Amino acid sequence: MKTVIFLGAPGSGKGTIAGSVKDAAGMVHISTGDLLRNAVKNGTAVGVKADEFMKRGELVPDAVILGVLEDRLDDAAAADSFIMDGFPRTLEQARMLDESLGKRDSGVDLVVFLDAVREVLINRLTGRRTCRKCGAGFHLVNIPPKQEGVCDKCGGELYQRPDDCEETIANRLDVYSQQTESLIAHYEDKSILVRIDSDRGVKIVTDDVLAVLKSKNIL
Repeated sequence: MKTVIFLGAPGSGKGTIAGSVKDAAGMVHISTGDLLRNAVKNGTAVGVKADEFMKRGELVPDAVILGVLEDRLDDAAAADSFIMDGFPRTLEQARMLDESLGKRDSGVDLVVFLDAVREVLINRLTGRRTCRKCGAGFHLVNIPPKQEGVCDKCGGELYQRPDDCEETIANRLDVYSQQTESLIAHYEDKSILVRIDSDRGVKIVTDDVLAVLKSKNIL
């Protein structure tokens, strides 16, 4: 089993690029953000706890994240390769992930760091809109809906998530920077981290990531 971690601040395009790479390479995309939001939407015990932190722009406790992540790994146990999107964010989480993967006779093979400047990240995040009905994502500039405020896919209402408001975003970016600085250095020291400029088109960034995966014999 091959494991690739996608690192990057909120708004760096981890989900979009991971989805694009997944489709091109046939990998399983595991987004901890999506897993947590589904738990919140379904009103599970984990979801209720996670929602309190997410609304404040704070990181969800490690034990909560790891629990939903391991459930997803178990569901996809037969897969050959995974993209981890949104986890780990701290050294402690990295150790937890190593332990979890070790139980599956695996480990982290590559870390892709999608890099973008703060101004770009804020513009991307404040423009995001989500469908209340089906969860489809749009962007006021990059992926605008055909009709303002209405989902193209199901006709549901589009809204701005509380964690996409500018004040919350600024806090999220500060928290991310504080928490992940040492993590990035950790993976660089292990010589498994590759930096890719994410302030470019999706296809260009995707092609760069796929080229790296091939060069590392992951594909």
